[in-house]
Amino acid sequence: MAAKKTSTPKINFVGGNKLQSTGNKTEDLKGTECVKSTPVTAVQIPEVKPDTVSEPVTPASLAALQSDVQPVGHDYVEEVRNDEGKVIRFHCKLCECSFNDPNAKEMHLKGRRHRLQYKKKVNPDLQVEVKPSIRARKIQEEKMRKQMQKEEYWRRREEEERWRMEMRRYEEDMYWRRMEEEQHHWDDRRRMPDGGYPHGPPGPLGLLGVRPGMPPQPQGPAPLRRPDSSDDRYVMTKHATIYPTEEELQAVQKIVSITERALKLVSDSLSEHEKSKSKEGDDKKEGGKDRALKGVLRVGVLAKGLLLRGDRNVNLVLLCSEKPSKTLLSRIAENLPKQLAVISPEKYDIKCAVSEAAIILNSCVEPKMQVTITLTSPIIREENMREGDVTSGMVKDPPDVLDRQKCLDALAALRHAKWFQARANGLQSCVIIIRILRDLCQRVPTWSDFPSWAMELLVEKAISSASSPQSPGDALRRVFECISSGIILKGSPGLLDPCEKDPFDTLATMTDQQREDITSSAQFALRLLAFRQIHKVLGMDPLPQMSQRFNIHNNRKRRRDSDGVDGFEAEGKKDKKDYDNF
Repeated sequence: MAAKKTSTPKINFVGGNKLQSTGNKTEDLKGTECVKSTPVTAVQIPEVKPDTVSEPVTPASLAALQSDVQPVGHDYVEEVRNDEGKVIRFHCKLCECSFNDPNAKEMHLKGRRHRLQYKKKVNPDLQVEVKPSIRARKIQEEKMRKQMQKEEYWRRREEEERWRMEMRRYEEDMYWRRMEEEQHHWDDRRRMPDGGYPHGPPGPLGLLGVRPGMPPQPQGPAPLRRPDSSDDRYVMTKHATIYPTEEELQAVQKIVSITERALKLVSDSLSEHEKSKSKEGDDKKEGGKDRALKGVLRVGVLAKGLLLRGDRNVNLVLLCSEKPSKTLLSRIAENLPKQLAVISPEKYDIKCAVSEAAIILNSCVEPKMQVTITLTSPIIREENMREGDVTSGMVKDPPDVLDRQKCLDALAALRHAKWFQARANGLQSCVIIIRILRDLCQRVPTWSDFPSWAMELLVEKAISSASSPQSPGDALRRVFECISSGIILKGSPGLLDPCEKDPFDTLATMTDQQREDITSSAQFALRLLAFRQIHKVLGMDPLPQMSQRFNIHNNRKRRRDSDGVDGFEAEGKKDKKDYDNF
């Protein structure tokens, strides 16, 4: 007898549905048993509910889901055999479907279609998962897409913020490095035998501990430093002459610090007095809840660091919790001398200016300094902003309330000082040029009509809009060019106040004639700068030449002034009588 084969017989499909095989029946039965004993490798994708798509689907999770489903309806699957008795296909009575693969029988019994038919015809209590609709699938996909977009957005935002912080630190390092190089440069120039400054080195940018802000830095690589020009020498020498002396700075620092400490003691005294009153009366327990005086702040040239040599007046603003009244002003004026005596043995003269809503404090020791303390409250501006509100008229002011406009001006001075410290204090050459122009406004009557706040805004905008850091000479020329272009004339856009919510022109107080006079004077000063006569604009004597090599192109003779009058004044008389004091 021939040896029997133990391997699984090969099935060939020929023509129609009739099957042909090799081997006998026992071999076919053994092959069928081997097929049944092999593990199922096909995996049916489970139906997922819309609310359960929160975790990623993995092959392990699919196998777990498939193993949890129990096959049902074994009795309803029949085997169809041929004439030889061999199983050729399977037929399901519930689904009315047929399949040829014996391995698919187990998968068919676990399938959703078969289970639904079994639930409908045999066992209604069978639990079958609901297949999500197309709309539910789209909604779930849209949710997942939005979630991924949101995560991508926050990731990019964190990267941009990290990059921005790194750039900010880099710009700060470059700025302070440039400032150190600038200081070393001027120190070296001061030690030079020729071309040194006769009045000492220029003063610092800040004053009284004011921390400078960060100026806007130009994009791209830093330009190479060029040698100092003649205009830079003149501007820095003039700045050294108008900068306050060390004695004046010490006097200002002393009287301001003493005044601030005394006002702190006055606030404590008033608060204790209110608390004692509230303890006496049970119905007035909330009377001493808040302090009457909230704090004192520096404003004006003191806070901006713009003091000039000879300035004796500085300003402080005293914030109150309620609207300041004449009664409160008199109480502060009465308590202030007592607290000053506790802090300092020196004598001070104190006056109460009701019309100015301020207290004026004068020192009796040289150099005599004056401190103006203006009372105000933020409540005044809040009510001023909601004038159209119906409830604004329901609040009654005290009968002896101080001048409303003076209090609003004090609040505006606070905003101006804060803006200046943030935008202009750290800008290269900005504070120097503003001091030069302040001195010009004091010397020339034509420029005295220029509002100081408008001038500060103009200088900051002119210097910050430049493509590179400006030296003192270039910055002064750029400011004169801006004014000469007619930026302050009538019909121009004007200079809007950045500290006000509503549009307000800082040049509104100037007349048309004043605008034209200042514009014409700036054009004449620009011509003098072009002809190397900047010393006439600054009101100083010509400086000696630094080196003979600078006179190579300047060896031609010029007409000397016969009458000994300054050339700027003489030429000014030809054009306009207001140039006499230039």
